[in-house]
Amino acid sequence: MKLVVLTGAGISAESGLKTFRDADGLWEGYNVYDVATPEAWEKDPELVQEFYNERRRQVLAAEPNRAHQLLAGLEKDFDVEIITQNIDDLHERAGSTKVTHLHGVITRSQSDLRPDLTYPIQGTEIKMGDLCELGSQLRPHVVWFGEAVPMIEVAAKLCKQADIFVLIGTSLAVYPAAGLIDFVPSVVDKYIIDPRIPDVKRYKNVINIEKNAVEGVAELNEILLNAR
Repeated sequence: MKLVVLTGAGISAESGLKTFRDADGLWEGYNVYDVATPEAWEKDPELVQEFYNERRRQVLAAEPNRAHQLLAGLEKDFDVEIITQNIDDLHERAGSTKVTHLHGVITRSQSDLRPDLTYPIQGTEIKMGDLCELGSQLRPHVVWFGEAVPMIEVAAKLCKQADIFVLIGTSLAVYPAAGLIDFVPSVVDKYIIDPRIPDVKRYKNVINIEKNAVEGVAELNEILLNAR
């Protein structure tokens, strides 16, 4: 049975990672448009590079929480596909084996010329002057505002195949990720886990779990395993 899980900022927040969702458009004190757009990179690449170097250090210092671990554990009983809006690698470190990153992953770098040319980062930093094999500056492997989301079609296909769909810690405000729920068949049960349930009234077979990620995924885990 295919269990498709879409995760957002709420699950990473419980591992101590701050996101701009929680701070009225600010991310660690920066306006996201000053550090998370192609225009910001063109204007001040050193600032953008250092911003993500610091975010990377925070990610590497963080640990997967119980919600990440429970989702990984569900692979024993389900065909679990994680789709995440988050740029951290906490799902992988918790043991999930099939993770689709919609917005890239901060532990990799990419060519400034070709977004599909990516590399693992040794250590915590990308330095100005670090070049890809084409001779172009390396930047974070992160999808910025205004850039295409290359994995969205893969994610949409997974949502179409879902036997059970779960939404965790996302406000359904950032597109195109917010539209993925539209690809889930109407007959499929859709579990929504968030302290503030987004507007999902137009969808059928929705089960709301109005809790944070850790408590909500624990409840979901019990429901799914008891229903087997």
